Amino acid sequence: MTDALPHLDDLVACPQCDTLHVAQNLPEGARACCQRCGHVLMSSQSTAVARIISLALTAFVLMIAAVTFPFLSLNAGGAQNATSVIDAVLAFSDGLAFPLAIAVAFFIVVLPLTRLTALIYALGPLVRDGKPHRGARVAFGLAERLRPWSMAEIFIVGVTVALIKVAGMAAVTIGPAFWAFAGVVVITILKDQLICRYSIWEALDQAKA
Repeated sequence: MTDALPHLDDLVACPQCDTLHVAQNLPEGARACCQRCGHVLMSSQSTAVARIISLALTAFVLMIAAVTFPFLSLNAGGAQNATSVIDAVLAFSDGLAFPLAIAVAFFIVVLPLTRLTALIYALGPLVRDGKPHRGARVAFGLAERLRPWSMAEIFIVGVTVALIKVAGMAAVTIGPAFWAFAGVVVITILKDQLICRYSIWEALDQAKA
């Protein structure tokens, strides 16, 4: 990175402190960081897109499993009750709480799945150096805009806190959906760390050209 400012298309703004830098070609495995705050601006990894797609596909499958399989079951005084993610959403579907049910469904199921689908659609052809699909830039932009609103990890944290409080009153059995959700959270963190937004935008532009 240098302090010269030749063309606007060659400038990269740090998402943390807005400092402008000039984009340069990086050697394989190198990273370029902000001169002011140290935030990673660019990285060069030839296998990054393939790894991102692999993680996104894995997270998508785990997300489907998390919605399909039992989440947990409670046993208290001989009475047993099993629930799933869908049951948790439907629990708020009566009366004035219905908007809350819609919000829960969107934040923990619909938006994460939408973001993963958009990412796979946008970057899938780049794995084989193919031409991106029509609307690939729009799809990747959508995936980035949905990043703060995909709250599967918040759901897991909330459930974990609730389980700690309930564990003393009932026997709790964690179902496969819980572990699938936990896997989605871990994979999402790893996937987001691999995403170099500048490099992906450049790759989409070059592949389209």
